[in-house]
Amino acid sequence: MGWSNWSGSVNADGKVHLPRTEEELGALVRSSRTVRPTGAGHSFMPLCASNDIIVSLADLDARLTIASDRQTARIPAGWSIKRLTQQLWENGLALANQGDVNPQSLAGAMATGTHGTGRELGNLATFARGFRLVRADGTVTWCDANTESNLFEAQRLSLGMFGIATEIECDVVPAYHLAERIEKRPWDEVREKYFELATKLRHVEFWLFPHADTVILKTLEPCDPCDPPPTTTDMEEDSFRRLLNIGAIVPPLVPTLQRLIMRSNMNGRRRGPAHTIFPSDRTIPFEEMEYEMPQAAGLETLEELVAWIRKKRLPVSFPFEFRIVAADDIWMSPMNAGPVAAISMHQYAKMPWRRLFADAEAIFRAHGGRPHWAKRHTLRRDEVDALYPMAERYREVRRTVDPDGKFLNPHLEELFG
Repeated sequence: MGWSNWSGSVNADGKVHLPRTEEELGALVRSSRTVRPTGAGHSFMPLCASNDIIVSLADLDARLTIASDRQTARIPAGWSIKRLTQQLWENGLALANQGDVNPQSLAGAMATGTHGTGRELGNLATFARGFRLVRADGTVTWCDANTESNLFEAQRLSLGMFGIATEIECDVVPAYHLAERIEKRPWDEVREKYFELATKLRHVEFWLFPHADTVILKTLEPCDPCDPPPTTTDMEEDSFRRLLNIGAIVPPLVPTLQRLIMRSNMNGRRRGPAHTIFPSDRTIPFEEMEYEMPQAAGLETLEELVAWIRKKRLPVSFPFEFRIVAADDIWMSPMNAGPVAAISMHQYAKMPWRRLFADAEAIFRAHGGRPHWAKRHTLRRDEVDALYPMAERYREVRRTVDPDGKFLNPHLEELFG
């Protein structure tokens, strides 16, 4: 039957297994030549691809266990963030932050450094306190800061190379509500005031269509519980899809279509439980490249990207997304050199993207950026070593726990084998 990722751009002939118990998973890993774990397939890079065995933990028999102090929880690693946050809410708890989609598995989101936005909030991997892993020989081990600490440090952002996580001990916080505000603002104004806003507010991000002069600004702030009012935004997904399809057929119309889109009413407000406000539906397929920029270089990089696209009238049909993320100390995290500005570049899946992303990547790299591991990039092994001082130590841990490379595939072998 094979496997494909969410956008359909990565395909593999491997057989997908859904073990129901940890014992079944261990036996499968022990008897297999190579194994790759998969979650919801939201990686645009071939991290999960395998022509041998692909394992999903979506059906694994597991349950949520909350610590007595209610500050951490043991979470089934294969649970989607949507399922997890609903279960936490029912127990009066929440994650401190989320990204803007929630179908991903918790393990997959942590393993790739997936993040939300917030000046003082790190990526999801920073919430991890320990992992239960099925190793290459099928045995089970636990690692945390005090037990097998090197394995833990590598596993925090693992790309699925150190074992298959079945349970993750994770920081949690008391349940809270959020108020969302979406409004159109002039690009010049947002460019000038973004970091001032990001200092005052818990979450601030924006979307910028490269051929428009107005951005869609989104802010989230904690609020008291109350009945959520309806959003007033009138740009419906079906309308956006129709305009995208017109642009795919007649690419020179894309700049005009973007300006038309931005005439819509983008102003909207919602409020409710945090886990229902963080995510948005993503049903229109796209390809994505994301680079984590030194925070001081973020807006300058975006300006250069927009100027390049406008000068060449390139048919970039989706908006850029701009967020900030706190620094961390994870070996292979793009945020471990300091706080970052995350710039996501998207292209409609029906339109050419490879040459576009290759040219954009040169701009990202010239400003000191590091790619999101699950989004499109072309890093080579020597470039990984130049960007990440702990890369070889990371490889040493991998060789120790998986000397035969059972958890590698060609993409990961090239970078970390």
